[in-house]
Amino acid sequence: MADLGLTHVALPVTDVERSVAFYAKYAGMQVVHRRTDATVGNTVVWLSDGTRPFVIVLIETPEVRSPLLPIAHLGVGCASRQEVDRLVGEAKDAGRPTIGPIDAPYPVGYFALISDPDQHTLEISHGQEVGLAVALAEKS
Repeated sequence: MADLGLTHVALPVTDVERSVAFYAKYAGMQVVHRRTDATVGNTVVWLSDGTRPFVIVLIETPEVRSPLLPIAHLGVGCASRQEVDRLVGEAKDAGRPTIGPIDAPYPVGYFALISDPDQHTLEISHGQEVGLAVALAEKS
């Protein structure tokens, strides 16, 4: 089967296992592919939440020079405001830099930002309705 459309976003990370653990905990993602790049010898991991054919590619590098900082971020929808609260609370308890939760007007919804181990920003949210916006755009 050939891939069509947007399939992945790639991020450099300094410790792939630490990043895998972060995205498993805060974004519900799991490893669907792992390899060592024969050319340079670094580890490459694909993570998916299993909801669509899309992955985050983690590429292990000695340093991350340009992390995704707010306003650049990866966004994950949560099932409830309570899930957002729980995840941001766990991040704060773990000493992770966070912003929020913030209750913003439509279409932004209830969200918080969590910094991953390499300072890339993960947004967790409830109520953004991205799927609805896409479905409505497809009908018109």
